[in-house]
Amino acid sequence: MILHIDCNSFYAACEMARHPELKGKPVIVGNHNEVGGGVILALTKEAKQLGLKRGVPMFQSKKVIDSNEVKVFPADLTRYGEVSRQIMKTVTNSELLKDFHQYSIDEFFGTVSIKNKNDLHEFGMLIKNIIYEKTSIPVSCGISLTYTLAKTATWYAKKFEGYHGVCVLMEENLEKALKRIPIASVWGVGYRSAPKMKQMQIATAWDFTQKNKMFILNCFRVSGLRTWMELKGTPAINLHEHATQRTVMHSRTFTHMTSDHEQMQNYVCNYAVAAARKLRRQHSICRSVTVFANTNRHREDLQQYSNGFTVHLSHATADTTTIVKAAYQALNAIFQPYYLYKRAGVMLSDIMSDEAIEQDLFTPMTKSLKKSVRLMHTTDMINQKYGTNKIKLASQVVQTKKENTDWKPERTTRQI
Repeated sequence: MILHIDCNSFYAACEMARHPELKGKPVIVGNHNEVGGGVILALTKEAKQLGLKRGVPMFQSKKVIDSNEVKVFPADLTRYGEVSRQIMKTVTNSELLKDFHQYSIDEFFGTVSIKNKNDLHEFGMLIKNIIYEKTSIPVSCGISLTYTLAKTATWYAKKFEGYHGVCVLMEENLEKALKRIPIASVWGVGYRSAPKMKQMQIATAWDFTQKNKMFILNCFRVSGLRTWMELKGTPAINLHEHATQRTVMHSRTFTHMTSDHEQMQNYVCNYAVAAARKLRRQHSICRSVTVFANTNRHREDLQQYSNGFTVHLSHATADTTTIVKAAYQALNAIFQPYYLYKRAGVMLSDIMSDEAIEQDLFTPMTKSLKKSVRLMHTTDMINQKYGTNKIKLASQVVQTKKENTDWKPERTTRQI
């Protein structure tokens, strides 16, 4: 059996865990810009009851937010990532689940050997309570025969309070469950497929399973067939078969526009570090580093500028320092003073497996390269154990007086 864990309103839950005095009060998490706008990213049950919705621009909800004294927190993705790793560590250390792995920042999967339905519900409650006890993050759990059905079970656990956060879907109650869930709410059904299915009179997950195999394959290709098989109780998805990304990108929209070169360097440095870390996680190396930057296209009263530049490395690498130096070089090639920049990003391309470092017989690994690989491996292990950016490059902590606090170093941070 597959168990799926989904954190409830994760970003908002992280803020509530840090501010327990706000329990029972409306809280939202959003991304802000220099004119007080932004979008609602997450919200508590109390905020939802006020009519606030995720994805709605802040300015459209300002009256409701102000009149109801809704507490607004800016998104702190670094902290949320650390909480996610804490959940992962908590469940792993409990040794209650086999093959436990993280699917996204707020979702996890694991394998359960128990088969009795009543025992499965109690087991799900045990996992749910352990996570809340250790992290103060509320979660919902779904247990069923496949990944897709486990996600379907979680949909019920979140939607109906009678499940108390845990839903078990066994083979005997699949038909009833699939007839009640809209096809658009099924994991694996994209926003493009849903309207197409509606035209074909496929309104529910059950309707989808009643089509024959060739119909599904012809209309929705292999991905649709996998979803069809999973809904019928046949495992067809392997979450460990992630394809290596052809490009790795990290970018952000700034809280405040800036024309300061040093501040832009600081942003680009942090984005390059994050991209390099992601590159190593998928066991890859790259040959090209691209930096792009642009002004605020929504500010028609300001001069507009957008540009990018690519630096081709002499050898493929995942070394943070090499990638950051290349990113600086690319930024210097495109930076123009007097423009107010709103967004920048770093993209790594020409990606290949890091096994190429060891397998290339014609260019043996030098001592400096071996040292680089060991250093990156060590820093990644420390940051994974103690929190993102506990060890940083010295250039990451260079601050300008005008820079916002998003990148201020912690006192426990070490420099390399």
